[in-house]
Amino acid sequence: MHFKLLIAFVEDNKTERVMDAARQAGATGATVISHARGEGLEKSRTFLGLTLETQRDMVLFLVEEHLSRKILEKIAQVGEFDSRPGTGIAFQIDVEDAVGVSHQVRKLSGVVEEEI
Repeated sequence: MHFKLLIAFVEDNKTERVMDAARQAGATGATVISHARGEGLEKSRTFLGLTLETQRDMVLFLVEEHLSRKILEKIAQVGEFDSRPGTGIAFQIDVEDAVGVSHQVRKLSGVVEEEI
């Protein structure tokens, strides 16, 4: 079984919804790293020297490769990444090897067979 790592930078008020949507699309768990910062095409606005930006969370999902695109699209939809600029991004990278995921492999074997 091969895995992909989905990385999503999400507005902190949408993190729970994104995680719930990813789970419904086939993700078996997630890791959240809070208080991420970033900058897009336009520089963040400031007021009296204070940056006016929404807080971001970085959410990591280790998912089976056949489910990854569906999960990625669901994350983008719930996070409103394509409908509102500056709301976040998500991308996937190949995972060459992983340990500690045997429980996921057992759970996902039947699910992946149905997808293929």
